[in-house]
Amino acid sequence: MNQPIIAPSILAADFANLQRDVELINHSDADWFHIDIMDGEFVPNISFGFPVLEAIQKHARKPLDVHLMIVQPDRYLEQFAKAGAATITVHYEACTHLHRTLTRIRELGCKAGVALNLQTPVTAIEDVLDSIDQVLVMTINPGFGGQKLVPASIQKVRKMRRLLTEHQSPALIEVDGGVDLNTITALAEAGADVFVAGTSVFKADDPAAAIRTLKERPFAPQPSPMA
Repeated sequence: MNQPIIAPSILAADFANLQRDVELINHSDADWFHIDIMDGEFVPNISFGFPVLEAIQKHARKPLDVHLMIVQPDRYLEQFAKAGAATITVHYEACTHLHRTLTRIRELGCKAGVALNLQTPVTAIEDVLDSIDQVLVMTINPGFGGQKLVPASIQKVRKMRRLLTEHQSPALIEVDGGVDLNTITALAEAGADVFVAGTSVFKADDPAAAIRTLKERPFAPQPSPMA
């Protein structure tokens, strides 16, 4: 098992103290910033846009993992690249010409990712595996933070790992939704590489300690079942 990549979700940060929370992530054991962009159409919620993303990029010293939960993402790819995205992940369900979208993301100098909603089978992206750097398996219904992980999504992560292995794809598997100390080990064992954590980090008494514990948890000895 590789060292987990922890990507705290800025959606759960304190927007009144955004620079403080960005600096907290900078000085923590976290690996990436995860930034959800929502348009109120693809998902029933609205989040921040380019000005906030650019403000984060100004202070961030770790890669920006930008997750587009928007319709017609192609219209904005260049702007997200210019705003500092290291990775741009689009939803399979939002892209009419997915291969073209992924190709454009890479042309802009970013890593390309595809996100799958709960009901979308892993085989849906089989034909574009050569064009992606990561696949984001949603473990909740997207749109709102603080939700509990849907148990069936763990099996979906296993299926995705098998698919990537069969095709000898080096793409990372990212999971988003309900990631905490109670779920991260099962997700890691199923094959996930990148863990988006929102409320389990920013609502913790000590966010930096929460990140460190999340990073260590998949390797921690599990208690033996009681006889």
